[in-house]
Amino acid sequence: MTILSVYQNPPAYQFDEGKGEGTNNWLVHLEGGGWCNSVRSCSGRSNDSTGLGSSNKMVPRGFYGILSSSKKDNPNFYKWNRILVRYCDGSSFTGDADKGSKVYLRGARVFDAIMEDLLERGMKDATNALLCGCSAGGLASIMHCDKFQDLIATTARVKCLSDGGYFLHGKDVYGGYHFEYATFDQVVGVHGSAKNLPQTCTSKIKPSLCFYPQNVIQHIRTPLFILNSVFDKWQLEYVFALTYLPIVGRAWVKCQNNTADCSFSQLKRLEGLRSEFLNTILTRLGNPSSKGWFIDSCYTHCQSLSGESWHGPNVTLNHKVCKTIQFRRPMGIGSTTDVWCTWLININRHVFVCVKNESPNSPNNNCI
Repeated sequence: MTILSVYQNPPAYQFDEGKGEGTNNWLVHLEGGGWCNSVRSCSGRSNDSTGLGSSNKMVPRGFYGILSSSKKDNPNFYKWNRILVRYCDGSSFTGDADKGSKVYLRGARVFDAIMEDLLERGMKDATNALLCGCSAGGLASIMHCDKFQDLIATTARVKCLSDGGYFLHGKDVYGGYHFEYATFDQVVGVHGSAKNLPQTCTSKIKPSLCFYPQNVIQHIRTPLFILNSVFDKWQLEYVFALTYLPIVGRAWVKCQNNTADCSFSQLKRLEGLRSEFLNTILTRLGNPSSKGWFIDSCYTHCQSLSGESWHGPNVTLNHKVCKTIQFRRPMGIGSTTDVWCTWLININRHVFVCVKNESPNSPNNNCI
């Protein structure tokens, strides 16, 4: 069987071989790059210079952050086998549909084929294995987490990490679900993704809602770690404020770029978004003992691929260290720890800070 990316070309991955005590440890990172929601947009990706639709257009990516070979920048994984799976299908590796003679939407087959190749390279005998990803790849690391574990030897420690892939299913600032209807509904339909989504979810709700981690995460049995910002830059623009729309999003453009330009009602909406995001993390986990999270409030999207954000110095704003909204690490990486702050927005160096050091249920909610 020939496995193809969107436009008739084989898929690809980049490989940096492990060394020393890391030779039996494997880190597989799924590249992100959004989605295509129509035959036309998927076909258009084939000519994109980013290579998101054709391996013929791909150029090698640098390995930084969690993929780095530098002990200083990546002390936990720098000696591991590190793989970057290039993204060329536009469905978070869930699609399986052919659209004519030139457009192949086979993301699920791409994932399976690359995993098979890595298993033959030695991953089947791994001591430790981590499936991770950023953005659409971070979503894919959730969707494929249990499948990944099932591929590896039962004696291995297998875990998953989603970076910037926890896309919230919530109402946008206009009270609707524009992103759901315009993107995920269409992606699932065009790519035929439903059959490759968790049946524990699709048996209960419409398949496109199973693209939202809050509807899937409770069913995942493999240890899973979520790295995300409640003020994720991409989600604020495309899911919440819709600032890319020429008319309806205009009222939020200035607020998004500079919180000093936000009205009181806009700031309240952002605080409501934060609360909703945290609530889904805390109430949808299923078995919390196998889940961990690092939820911050930085205005960014994907934090594991940058040396500065992955293992850089603490970010200090107004002489205060920006920690987390909540940090929980129950997966054999030290003891379980909870650290709480209320919220902090840093947008293009313009800062609005409201911090509390108590738990979220504390009555002492003083802004400083």
